[in-house]
Amino acid sequence: MACEFIAPAQTVALNAPILFNDSIPCSQGRIYHDDGNGTFQLKGMNRKGCRCCCSEDLTEYQVTFNGNIAVPTGGTVGPIAVALTIGGEPIESSRAISTPAAVDEYGNVTSTKIVKIPWKCCPSLSVEYVSGAVDDPAFVPTPAISVVSGNLTIAPVNE
Repeated sequence: MACEFIAPAQTVALNAPILFNDSIPCSQGRIYHDDGNGTFQLKGMNRKGCRCCCSEDLTEYQVTFNGNIAVPTGGTVGPIAVALTIGGEPIESSRAISTPAAVDEYGNVTSTKIVKIPWKCCPSLSVEYVSGAVDDPAFVPTPAISVVSGNLTIAPVNE
């Protein structure tokens, strides 16, 4: 069963997580989250009788974030992005970028990723504001973004 989390309207600092509240709570004990927090713990389950972290015993989750992001008043217009992170490290293939033409101009971003968790492992997952300029190391991103109408869905794939 998929779990859904809603992000209230908020300002998010660079390299900080978006905060979420439960909408459809998780009842199977695989996903742990406190309302108002941006970090989720995903649990790897033992389904095939393995007694180690073997490749046949990975729990897969489909993680999808969708939301509207903008550079707030007073920020510097340029590319802005969010990405799924595991243990605080951004998953580059999940980076969703929007380039607004002006401050307070919202763009919709979506990111979906299959995340594989070994048995007995419980890594942290979050959605963070990350730099939108991946090819320009000299680019200085705006210190914060606005997020509205954000939602995160986490669904076990291989139940």
